[in-house]
Amino acid sequence: NILSAKSLMPSQLLLGVNVDHIATIRQARRTRYPDPVQAALQAEQAGADGITMHLREDRRHIVDSDVKRLREVLLTRLNLEMALTNEMLDFACAVRPHWVCLVPEKREELTTEGGLDLRLKPNEMRQGIAKLHEQGIKVSLFIDPETESLQRAQQLGASCVELHTGGYADNPQDASQLKRIVRAAASGDKLGLQINVGHGLHYHNVQAIAAIEQIVELNIGHAIVARALFVGLERAVADMRRLMQQARGFSRQQD
Repeated sequence: NILSAKSLMPSQLLLGVNVDHIATIRQARRTRYPDPVQAALQAEQAGADGITMHLREDRRHIVDSDVKRLREVLLTRLNLEMALTNEMLDFACAVRPHWVCLVPEKREELTTEGGLDLRLKPNEMRQGIAKLHEQGIKVSLFIDPETESLQRAQQLGASCVELHTGGYADNPQDASQLKRIVRAAASGDKLGLQINVGHGLHYHNVQAIAAIEQIVELNIGHAIVARALFVGLERAVADMRRLMQQARGFSRQQD
């Protein structure tokens, strides 16, 4: 059973670490290093509660073998971000990650630009979610923090959403962006959805988001990988966890 945000104690705010950009560095030279699987295991040992990989259709960073290898050795949870296509559904059902987060995808974008438009192809979305559930895979939908999207996510059979925090991250002085996320987290929680968040979060903006009590998990990648260049991955993960837990009023005993 998926735990609701209300059933989690403050100490259980979760951090998912996205290792896509370790693979970005590798793919720049098409070498065998740095290995995103090695990075994922190091992040896990440093306290990450799960690892996210986005397998894009163009395979610009993460490739199929990365996902397969990590699924075999990860001790926590593998969250596979992917577009809703037949190819990706078949791959996910074969590999069986613990989670799939369905995201919109454009070939020309640098990074995911917004949430899914759940008004498009609802039957296809519903069938895709059901197919993943049949394989024991939990499904999250990456959506903008809007009430309509939350309601549609529930109607389509999802039990979890990941709220797109890009509007907040890109406009830190606009208080309305944070309020959107606060309202959406509360609304989604009332609908019985698990509330995760991600996109654009970093060491200087994460605490306002982590303080929102209904949020269960934060998925963060680029900021952690960037900081790791200077302080190492273990410390980069630990620093992010510390900020998150401080925002919830809890300090990890080992810190």
